[in-house]
Amino acid sequence: MSRILMILPPLVFAALAAMFWLGMQREDPDALPSTLVGRAAPVVQVGTLGDHPALLHEALTAPGVKLLNFWASWCAPCRAEHPMLKQLQAEGVSILGVNYKDKPDQAEAFLAELGNPYTAIGTDSGRMALEWGVYGVPETFVIDGAGKVVLRYAGPITAQELERVIRPALAKAAE
Repeated sequence: MSRILMILPPLVFAALAAMFWLGMQREDPDALPSTLVGRAAPVVQVGTLGDHPALLHEALTAPGVKLLNFWASWCAPCRAEHPMLKQLQAEGVSILGVNYKDKPDQAEAFLAELGNPYTAIGTDSGRMALEWGVYGVPETFVIDGAGKVVLRYAGPITAQELERVIRPALAKAAE
């Protein structure tokens, strides 16, 4: 019995170390799962923002690859990712915006200051974000020409993440 007690701690340690190592082998440990990937985009349920083109569900099912970006004027990471959205817009990527739990005048001021990368915009008090499984802003979804979600990306799109995650998803959506 004492021999088993001497061997047990190293075996438990080895098992825990192996489990830790296997857990670290995941593709992207920061990725948040989404049940939407590979499925049709949920219905759009938003209000309008000023005189900007309204975001309608038909925009998600229209031909071509598009991004759906949840953002807010009060969100510092949204401000940080905005240059990447403007860059994608300049490259011809269609970006649909959902202004999340924001005051219309502040959202308008945000766009007036930083520019508007969105083809269409809708406002959401939280209902659409809930349907899409949004944890917080910014969050971006890559959607293919059939209206299927190809990728959910939580957090601000940086130059590095644009190249590492977003562009490959855009290429996959275009297939």
